Amino acid sequence: MRGQQPPGGVERSRLRAGAAAFTSFAALAATGLVAGPAVGASSANPCALPRTTAHHSLGLDTWNRSYPRPDRALDAVMIFLSFPDAEPLTEPAELAADHFPATSEYFSRASYGRFTLRPHIQPAWTPMPKPSSAYDIRRDWDAGQRAAYLRDAVAAADASVDFSRYDIVYLVADPDAPGVDSDATKVVNLERPLEVDGTEIKRVVTVFERHPPDRNVLAHETGHVFDLPDLYHRPEDGKGDWDTHVGDWDVMGSQFGLSPDLFGWHKWKLGWLSRAQVTCVQGTEPRMVTLEPTDAPPTAGGTLGTRLAVVRTGPDTVLAVEARTDAGSNADTCTEGVLVYRVRGGAASGDGPVEVVDAHPRTDACWDRSVYPPLADAPLEEGETLTVPGVGVRVEVRDRTETDGWTVRITPPPVD
Repeated sequence: MRGQQPPGGVERSRLRAGAAAFTSFAALAATGLVAGPAVGASSANPCALPRTTAHHSLGLDTWNRSYPRPDRALDAVMIFLSFPDAEPLTEPAELAADHFPATSEYFSRASYGRFTLRPHIQPAWTPMPKPSSAYDIRRDWDAGQRAAYLRDAVAAADASVDFSRYDIVYLVADPDAPGVDSDATKVVNLERPLEVDGTEIKRVVTVFERHPPDRNVLAHETGHVFDLPDLYHRPEDGKGDWDTHVGDWDVMGSQFGLSPDLFGWHKWKLGWLSRAQVTCVQGTEPRMVTLEPTDAPPTAGGTLGTRLAVVRTGPDTVLAVEARTDAGSNADTCTEGVLVYRVRGGAASGDGPVEVVDAHPRTDACWDRSVYPPLADAPLEEGETLTVPGVGVRVEVRDRTETDGWTVRITPPPVD
């Protein structure tokens, strides 16, 4: 057994000590939207946090109906915008191929085939009435300039697009136009929806990516369309590390992550996991759980097994436990194992609603590839035990089954 560990450190089983571990036009906001009407969530159980008024709250006892829930097929239109101050150098079809079918495939894998994103690609450029420089496009965009851009784009496209047919709108700017800033790609939530073609547009994905674009960028932005939060930490001075909360472990943290599949908690919120796949650990007695990797496809019989274990740690907090491997979108992962993370339902997007617990705080991994090496080796390996700082929950990884499940013993904290 190792000596005294720093907070979050693991204990290795004595039996395996010497063995190697297995390996809005009046007001537009990109980050703020008032909580919408609730609808009951069939996944609710004692470990389901309540949804709060925090932007993109990870509470999942109800669903915010202001957002489309991806538990069915959804249609997305992709519109390409050109400007008078630039002649496009790339055809719309080539730009569309930067994002599709990759984005649809990402969500098909993440949802275990339960969600289909159907893109409808506009074949020609839609001319904007003003030069690209007139809109002052940038990351922290002036609300008035952003409103003008959206108003002009929707009006220009309306002649060829019936917006009432689509659940999602992607506006893709000519990446070579001089006034286009790739850092401005984001979802714009409209406090006052646009009314066009007899429908309301409540949010738009504005794409200003270079060609080729950042990896998985559209999957990240589409996650916001489904009410998922930013999991990165934005430094106040813009100069620090953005990936200290979750590192590589979810596309909502970084589109460049080595393991960009969505957390099991996100899959539960979106309706891809039901309470049948989630074990709520209650009381004070240890609970043995076999976790199938959240990134693995269903079995040949179509079953998912248990994919997530949850321990309630407070009125608005839980500890989540899931297994990660090199399956699906995580083929480039740095490490495999049992991942432990904290979830706060009252934390807003960008304020740390999820924090991965580092089981190996003294080490890091994959300096040449990881977005945040200190968390690249965060998962527990076979034979390791972690007592989570601050909550006292004990997670012990007993073994890895022949079917690639992970047997985990979870002990809730003692009652005072």
